[in-house]
Amino acid sequence: MVLSLAWKNIWRNKNRSIVVLLAIAFGLWGGLFSGGLMVGMGESMVNTAIDRNLGHVQIHNKKFDETRSIREFIPQGVQIASEIKRLPQVQGVTARTSFTGIASSATSSFPVQINGIVPSEEQTVTKLHDKIIAGSYFGTSYKNAIIIGEKLARRLSLHEHSKIVLGFEGLHGELVNIACRVVGIFHTASSRFDEGNVFLLRDYLQRQLEAPPLIHEIAVRCTNAKEVSRVTAQLKQRYPHLLVQSWKERAPIVAYMSDLMIMYTYFFLVFILLAVLFGITNTMLMSVVDRTRELGMLMAIGMKRIRVFGMILLESLLLSLSGGIIGIILGEITITITQHTGINLSMFEASLSSFGLSAILYPNLPGSMYFMLTLFIVITANIAALLPAWKAIHLEPARAIRTV
Repeated sequence: MVLSLAWKNIWRNKNRSIVVLLAIAFGLWGGLFSGGLMVGMGESMVNTAIDRNLGHVQIHNKKFDETRSIREFIPQGVQIASEIKRLPQVQGVTARTSFTGIASSATSSFPVQINGIVPSEEQTVTKLHDKIIAGSYFGTSYKNAIIIGEKLARRLSLHEHSKIVLGFEGLHGELVNIACRVVGIFHTASSRFDEGNVFLLRDYLQRQLEAPPLIHEIAVRCTNAKEVSRVTAQLKQRYPHLLVQSWKERAPIVAYMSDLMIMYTYFFLVFILLAVLFGITNTMLMSVVDRTRELGMLMAIGMKRIRVFGMILLESLLLSLSGGIIGIILGEITITITQHTGINLSMFEASLSSFGLSAILYPNLPGSMYFMLTLFIVITANIAALLPAWKAIHLEPARAIRTV
């Protein structure tokens, strides 16, 4: 009975109720879509970093990050990579020769990270082969083939088939220079990565060094993201003499930014609900004032004050949930559509690339956020109804009945 009465009371003043309901619905719709964009940006940063070169787990010599020297390689690196491949939770493994050097052309030079790779292995861990915008991904007979980033190509005035010279310190401190032929130019979401990395065949690099395979970096891709923690812990236990890091440990800023986007989304939605709270409180207070005589009559004929209190709470809750459900449905529809089509932000590509973000964003919200939002709406509705309900139950029936 109280529930039915509360629902009818909401629609006594249709215009007022519809305005509040639409305000809640469109406020949450905008909040959810903005939150989906922010979470999508965080996921874009993570996915592009993992797909670019990070993988889910990386293994190095413990001194590698201090100098990134050619001498800080992983002992028996090829054998360790083979062992990791046999783990059931692992999708792919790539063992790289990786150290710092100088890339030079006829016009300029620039410091880069030199990466010697096996293309077939690399394709199981990263998606660099999908980022080629000119030439090919080692689809050539050149033994000294190299692929470089678009930004580095512009800096050094290079193009497909250009000659580039890599200079670096050898194993025994000697200066080594090797000439390579540009066979491909790649473009990723990170301008820094494109400018600071070159990739060539590991076998060719090892022959120039006249040394057995030197593995400085092993990147691992798991079958799914849920296995990352387990695989990382397993590898840390198996290889305690090496530095084993998950992508979150390897790129803490990327992980922090991703978590920050989710936290900011919750903050944004709570801020919207606070604004909704004042709107509902004002609406319910007006409703109580308009119905002073009626509420006094109900209490005069025996309706308990606790039931009046509950009726006001129910009115606030029903109004909030009605608007909230409409807003959630609109938000989910919008996010689902744009999640498949993407949002093209190519006009801001230069700015986005400095943060490692793709120019195409795919909004997304975790399912838990919808549950939390519904809970927040219920809490907000109850808080908003406290003052009007308190005012209603403190009416004097005799005086309220005489109110005109």
